[in-house]
Amino acid sequence: MARYTGPVCRLCRAEGEKLFLKGSRCLTPKCAFEKRPFVPGAHGNQSTFKRKRDSNFLLQLRAKQRVRRTYGLLERQFQRYYEAAAAMRGVTGVNMLQLLETRLDNVVYRLGYAQSRAQARILVSHGHFTVNDRRTNVPSVQLGAGDVVRVRQSSRANGYFKEVSDLAEVRSTPGWLSRNISDLDGKVLQLPLRNEIDTPVNEQLVVEFYSR
Repeated sequence: MARYTGPVCRLCRAEGEKLFLKGSRCLTPKCAFEKRPFVPGAHGNQSTFKRKRDSNFLLQLRAKQRVRRTYGLLERQFQRYYEAAAAMRGVTGVNMLQLLETRLDNVVYRLGYAQSRAQARILVSHGHFTVNDRRTNVPSVQLGAGDVVRVRQSSRANGYFKEVSDLAEVRSTPGWLSRNISDLDGKVLQLPLRNEIDTPVNEQLVVEFYSR
């Protein structure tokens, strides 16, 4: 299973905004973006190093990279989501975001059972969750309306899951999901609407990038 293994704080700095790739750490003074809010590299902190005007291609590229890095995907993986979205009925950009949001690892993150998507991916890969009472260790499993995600009974003795209910209580869930913290489960009520996806992205620029 291919995944990015480099320093994630550099990704936030490259995009010029927090992508919250380290969960709660991004909300503390330890966040690297707070200490160095400029692009990485030898010339990143030179205030005189500015472009006169960003080209359309650069705006599209940055939008695509921002979405891809937020959901923790490599380029080829992300392109497949765009191609699947383009083949569906409806608005391509919204279809793409719906596919990304209903990945199993993202749903685990949205339910509050992981502090970041990267952590959710690890927890799923280690087999700590079931989908409709069937164990799965594939983070990219696509969920639909009515699917139930639950922490495995054998995993609840794990030290992390003994405390996860306290962590989840301080996190709200989007309207397209329902959550039962006492049972450590959650249910997909429907596909998310565009106004229910709070990821700060411009999906139309992503569509324009791949439509060139």
